[in-house]
Amino acid sequence: MALGTRHEIPAALRAAKERAQGQFLSVPRIRAHRVVHRISAHPQHNVVGVGVGAKIVNGKATARPSVRLYVAHKLARPLVPPEHRLPREIEGVETDVVEVGRLRAQIPSPRRRHRPARPGCSIGFRLEAPLDGLLMAGTLGAVVARGEAQFILSNNHVLANENQLPVGAPIYQPGLLDHGDPQSDAIARLSHFAPLIASGPNRVDCAIAEILAPELIGPRVMAKVGKLASPQPIAVVEGMAVEKVGRGSGYTLGKAYDVSATLTLDYELGDLIFVNQVLIRGTSGAFSEYGDSGALVVGADSGRAAGLLIGGSGEFSIANHLEDVLTELGASLVV
Repeated sequence: MALGTRHEIPAALRAAKERAQGQFLSVPRIRAHRVVHRISAHPQHNVVGVGVGAKIVNGKATARPSVRLYVAHKLARPLVPPEHRLPREIEGVETDVVEVGRLRAQIPSPRRRHRPARPGCSIGFRLEAPLDGLLMAGTLGAVVARGEAQFILSNNHVLANENQLPVGAPIYQPGLLDHGDPQSDAIARLSHFAPLIASGPNRVDCAIAEILAPELIGPRVMAKVGKLASPQPIAVVEGMAVEKVGRGSGYTLGKAYDVSATLTLDYELGDLIFVNQVLIRGTSGAFSEYGDSGALVVGADSGRAAGLLIGGSGEFSIANHLEDVLTELGASLVV
């Protein structure tokens, strides 16, 4: 059962998903102790997201719709205390428990200097003393425009240090973790970011930085993706084949597993809730790794941009719908 885009989800299925969100995600989070081999089965800690999609039985999609409960660890039912067991159905809709691991914003792996810099390469900011010994790098997602000005697009946590960096701060290519030189490798300056909200739901993790000179950056995506087919993003549908290029894992392929997931991600700000996200499963192994945050997710068949990667864990990755990102920033893609 393919659900189509997030706007085509039936009302009853959407209501069941929202009920699950309220039950498992709208409560104070129980922080797990950082101890090796210690796992909590309590739903307030183990459930990291809620979505919808075809129920998977024996590794195959069925024609039955389900509310998906995404968990950090999927445990055998007898190991879970009765009071912590997840429901088999919500408001008459079957549930499907899917292990996605503990989802994290992704940052850091060495990449070289590129001129012109292109989407998919290493970028990053510089922290001031006394934190100047902490080095980072993420991924340049795309080139976008607002009026006559052009900007690089990536995540808030890649360009703005989770709301902490001041507007006007320089952005380097490559990021300093990848041996970028603060004296010569500035390519843009932070212009605007969508604030990350610790106390409420988030829809996007995005920011833009104005390009210092036109010759420093080109819009063509690196590696196998190449030039985008259109400046208009494509709506993601369940099962869509997608691809990306990022500084952490390079070129990878995956499929959209969920187009309307509500998920919690670990940030320095704490556990942040993101609503209406794209959950992507790698075709063979991980779709993304540390350092891939900010990468543009592209429809493999259409050649049109679909999402902005923000994090992941293991074989699952999370992306904002690109139409939400561009709307938030008041920007358009440059191809």
